[in-house]
Amino acid sequence: MVWKPDVTVAAVIERSGRFLLVEERIRRRLVLNQPAGHVEDGETLLAAVIRETLEETAWQFTPEALLGIYQWRSARGHTTLRVAFIGSVHGYDAERSLDPPIVTTHWLGHEEIAQRAARLRTPLVLRCIGDYLDGQRLPLAALAAASEDPKLSW
Repeated sequence: MVWKPDVTVAAVIERSGRFLLVEERIRRRLVLNQPAGHVEDGETLLAAVIRETLEETAWQFTPEALLGIYQWRSARGHTTLRVAFIGSVHGYDAERSLDPPIVTTHWLGHEEIAQRAARLRTPLVLRCIGDYLDGQRLPLAALAAASEDPKLSW
């Protein structure tokens, strides 16, 4: 059997002590998550997190650091590999409709999020915020994308 985890990206965005979260309907349940989603075929991790944040929040996202790479296995036995980025937002487009299944967005403090732990999509939401608050940061240069460029030899 071939193991194929979902590769996702997530944006950890903090402004004045509050974090930007999306409220989404997953399996008939309203849950909270960072702006996040799957990396599409041919897409870089950075392009994916910028696109997902725009589609889910209507905010332009500027990645500033790599927070970490997280592996999580759900109770249903599905594995996700999440690449989380730290950054800032600008250029909100109030006319843009949010991608389904997003219902709305929220700016919430750490304690408010912790109080809603049962409503979080995965435990990675609080883990990423905790790592962010602990000062965990990696340079974006830690990510590398290879191509079929003949000058690159592995």
